[in-house]
Amino acid sequence: MGTVRAWGAIAAAWLPLAVAAQTVTELPPVPVPAMRLDIPLFDLPAALSSVPVRAGADGKPGVNLSEVLTGVPGVLARDRQDYAQDEQLSIRGFGARASFGVRGVRLYADGIPATMPDGQGQVSHFALAAADRVEVLRGPFSALYGNSSGGVVQLWSAEGGPVPERTLEAYAGADASLRLGGAARGIAGPLNYSVALGHFRTDGYRAHSRAQRTSGNARLAFDLGEGRTLTVVANTLAQPQAQDPLGLTRDQWRADPRQAVEAAFAFDTRKRLQQQQLGAVWEARGDRQDVRLMGYGGRRGVTQVLAIPPAAQQSPLSAGGVVDLDGGYGGADARWTRRGRLFGRPLELVLGTSWDAQDQHRRGYENFVGDALGVQGALRRNELDRVHAFDQYAQLYWRLAPHWSLLLGARHSVVTFRASDRYLTAGNPDDSGRTRYRATTPVAGIDYRPSTALRLYTSYGEGFETPTFNELGYRRDGQAGLALDLRPVRSRSGELGLKWRTRDDLQVELALFRADSRDELAVASNYGGRSTYRNVGRSRRQGAELSLDGELGDGWRLRLGMTWLQARFRTGFLACAATPCRVPDLPVPAGTRVPGVPDRYGSLRLERGGDLGWRGGLELEGVGAVPVDDRNSAVAPGYVRTGVDVGYGIALGEARMHLIVRVDNLFDRRTVGSVIVNDGNGRYYEPAPGRSVLIGMRLDM
Repeated sequence: MGTVRAWGAIAAAWLPLAVAAQTVTELPPVPVPAMRLDIPLFDLPAALSSVPVRAGADGKPGVNLSEVLTGVPGVLARDRQDYAQDEQLSIRGFGARASFGVRGVRLYADGIPATMPDGQGQVSHFALAAADRVEVLRGPFSALYGNSSGGVVQLWSAEGGPVPERTLEAYAGADASLRLGGAARGIAGPLNYSVALGHFRTDGYRAHSRAQRTSGNARLAFDLGEGRTLTVVANTLAQPQAQDPLGLTRDQWRADPRQAVEAAFAFDTRKRLQQQQLGAVWEARGDRQDVRLMGYGGRRGVTQVLAIPPAAQQSPLSAGGVVDLDGGYGGADARWTRRGRLFGRPLELVLGTSWDAQDQHRRGYENFVGDALGVQGALRRNELDRVHAFDQYAQLYWRLAPHWSLLLGARHSVVTFRASDRYLTAGNPDDSGRTRYRATTPVAGIDYRPSTALRLYTSYGEGFETPTFNELGYRRDGQAGLALDLRPVRSRSGELGLKWRTRDDLQVELALFRADSRDELAVASNYGGRSTYRNVGRSRRQGAELSLDGELGDGWRLRLGMTWLQARFRTGFLACAATPCRVPDLPVPAGTRVPGVPDRYGSLRLERGGDLGWRGGLELEGVGAVPVDDRNSAVAPGYVRTGVDVGYGIALGEARMHLIVRVDNLFDRRTVGSVIVNDGNGRYYEPAPGRSVLIGMRLDM
């Protein structure tokens, strides 16, 4: 309750400032790429936040997406201090059970998917140093993006301006962390360019968590004349080393949050990753219609050493303890937009189709040779995995009356999984198989405008989420082959919202939401170092969001996001009480909390200052207690964490230098930053760092 009172006091303190002003100047329409419409974000019957990315302005190094999502309601982005597993990202409780990477939430970078067609995504290649903004779409209209769209996060690169810009930056901090970067953007004739390179390395907060990565991103937009443009986006990521400290038990966390378990050292658990991607977008814009064609392709390779004991690999069906993935992916999207009138009122129609595919060569090896652990041994798995999605979608936006507008949409999706087994032995038969999922997901929203300052809206939508290859990969009966009996999770969601904007550029938003899901996925068994899954029934996620964003006067700016969320299973089922577990044996009653989801969370940033002279900021982040498994056998305690930063900008002729110092976890709270949901070894806890200091320098030329 202390956390609730703290956030209530913050809201009470700032809301009077929001209602002090009474008049508003109507802003001109601004295209909203996240919704594929040329209407102002303020007029959408949806919860959509657009967050500017100002590299280095708040002293953050620009490594993790969680750095830029402060003050965005509904979103929980948790830095795991483990670069072998990527960040945890959930929206309104969707995606919280992901044990690695991001699932249940769709990811895009410059309009190009960062989520594979099976619903699994990753944000490690998001180039924050090149970014202009991040858009976060929550609620029913997320379903317009198809499979696993419990929410949508899009990163957009900055465009160049008429005056060329060059940036050099360096950040150094605790645990030997270092990030070096450089960026350039501008306009050269018909070319609008933005290029960024970066290198990051750290010894890690915990033992056995050293990591390094090098990344590059280029956005080249060519003006072809007559409203036509061609934008080419290329990025690369090389992560040659990322040690995995694994999770801790509660007792281990209390004893020493910086430790790693013995298995991490014994097997030298680690991950190596490399990715290259190229995409292109051709657009032709006219007075009444637009055409957009997008195509992309890439290649990704991952090698990961797991801490699976040799004894657990004795079964002829074991896939070993080293995962080796290599393959390509790609897709295309074609979209036509028509603007006109219906009964004399403005109308905008969007029709489109997309195709996405992933071909992956999956190999598994033993993680031992004789008595030597953590080395690549004998081959135990060899298969070709393919998944492709073919979708069609439509949207219609109509200003049906002076104070009313209507937004309708639908998407039809077909997602096909296929596995071709190349590892056949006497004890391991052919595991080949295929399955297909289909869904049509309608959405609708209506917006009422009683004044230029106020918007009221309601919306409804249906969504679906297929199992990923990770969840399909093992059958709960212990036999070979894909778990073809798994069904997609289907959901129905509704939302009521209010948006209010003051004359001082302060915007207040409130949203009430509910999402009911059926065929929720849960762990069916844990043995041999592997988890299997099954559909367990119904669940509900409901709650409220509050956000304040804008100027407070006298140079002060606030961004605040608060979320109250109840995520509960609505039907009972059986769960595993211990490990190893082949058959669930412990009843989980209806009303049990969905693991990985806090009942309340939020964050704020309050800052003052400009590019030159002094600049400072205060950040608060609060998260309630989080259950760690389906049984709710334990929880990670909640926390409130404080960060401060102070910077100074100096003019050096036409250049500017920014110096900054940042302190995170100012009061040195011991906290669990994230949890590994349903970990088979009971090592659920991933500690967050104590007090840490970072210093940085950015030179703009």
